[in-house]
Amino acid sequence: MSKIVLCTINAKWIHPSLALRLLKANLPLEKCTILEFALRQRLAEKVTAILAEKPRILALSVSIWNHQATLELLHALDIEWTKNIEKPSIVLGGPEITPLPSGTEIFRFADFVICGEGELIFAELCRAILEDLDRTRKTYGKFIKGVKANLNELKNAYDLYTEEDLEHKLIYVESSRGCLYNCAFCQSAVNASLREFPLELFLADLDRLLQRCRGKVKTIKFLDRSFNVNSARAVKILDFCLSKIKNAGESNFQFHFEMVPSGFPSEVCDILALFPPETVRLEIGIQSFNPKTNAFIHRISNPEKELDVLRFLREKTNAILHVDLIAGLPGEDFESFGKGFDRLWIALSGNKPNTVGKTMDTGSVPFEIQLGILKCLPGTPVYEMAEKGRFVLKYNIVAPYEVIETDFLPEQDMERIKNFARFWEIIVNRRSFSELLPQLITPGEPVFARFMNISHTLFSRFKRNWGIPKSELEDELKKL
Repeated sequence: MSKIVLCTINAKWIHPSLALRLLKANLPLEKCTILEFALRQRLAEKVTAILAEKPRILALSVSIWNHQATLELLHALDIEWTKNIEKPSIVLGGPEITPLPSGTEIFRFADFVICGEGELIFAELCRAILEDLDRTRKTYGKFIKGVKANLNELKNAYDLYTEEDLEHKLIYVESSRGCLYNCAFCQSAVNASLREFPLELFLADLDRLLQRCRGKVKTIKFLDRSFNVNSARAVKILDFCLSKIKNAGESNFQFHFEMVPSGFPSEVCDILALFPPETVRLEIGIQSFNPKTNAFIHRISNPEKELDVLRFLREKTNAILHVDLIAGLPGEDFESFGKGFDRLWIALSGNKPNTVGKTMDTGSVPFEIQLGILKCLPGTPVYEMAEKGRFVLKYNIVAPYEVIETDFLPEQDMERIKNFARFWEIIVNRRSFSELLPQLITPGEPVFARFMNISHTLFSRFKRNWGIPKSELEDELKKL
């Protein structure tokens, strides 16, 4: 039995929640348990595990990806609590919660909702609930504003990664919080700011974590929204990571960073060029090459410079690149999006040898083009602009709020792009059919129209873009 249960539903079992571990690390109370579930895990298993703990406080972290699954879980628990089982106080928090209207269905199950950062206010709230629940309701109310922690004083949570986590899962760390950019589709735009953990303290914490990972093959994923915005700091962290790779012994580390395409001065490029193959992965958000679209969403963009950076990373480093484009942004139609996709493909797939002499043919290029669909997240500037009628934006009102059509992209075109995205992920990004890729798409040449026809043909044949047996998909690709 635990007085407090911290719970979330992760997208996959291999994705542990750093947020829950931070809450526990900064909660000076005994008998606190973390329960993590996977999105595809059976509902009954989740319910049984929570009921077995008999908590006095059940805190759930909610994101756009687990909102509906969390709502389903709360429905099921509510039924059990009517069977003479003592109901705990329910506390909701997480990135999805803050901007939602107070009448949102999930709030019906909550006693308290923390909006914003939760480490400090959650500890305070738990102490109050355990002392006197009725007085806590009167004092705090239902919706509670989070308190931004002083990152110099916040306790790190890396010691709370279990041996099972270290052995089998991704490991998340954060060296900074927030983002200085104002991209209108992102929740960070509501309060653009950047706070950094004390560098020496962070590196010491990271060093201890990596020591625990010795002898294992590990991916260390930085949660920083724009890791390279402070280039001098980024270089110091990259240099530290590189030293750990060189002295890893039996370990095998891969470090994953999210970087902004405008933040690659020579010193950052130089150190990235030193990383051995398979040791660094960069997630880079291009989103759009359309200047009108970028101006509308307040996104700083210099397409030629960004493409130069991508070509450098592709040709002069061993970095694995994951580059994002978003379909459905204001002002971008089908033709504009296709041209942007081709520009990105040509820059990344140019058939040139890299610094270690390996020719990057279509089947082995170390990059992915992630084609995402715009999410109209509540509380973001895009959401507010759409609500006020500045542009037409039809979207699913259920999380993850995926856009259905805009005044520039009718629903039919959006569906074509979604279908393209799914087959691109299966066939190209995952390299499931590497031997067939040369006959399907050509490096260094426009590919959007060609693969759009391929994805349309496949959908016409199978009537779906998921759950297709690999052998059947391969047979159909051979016919193209």
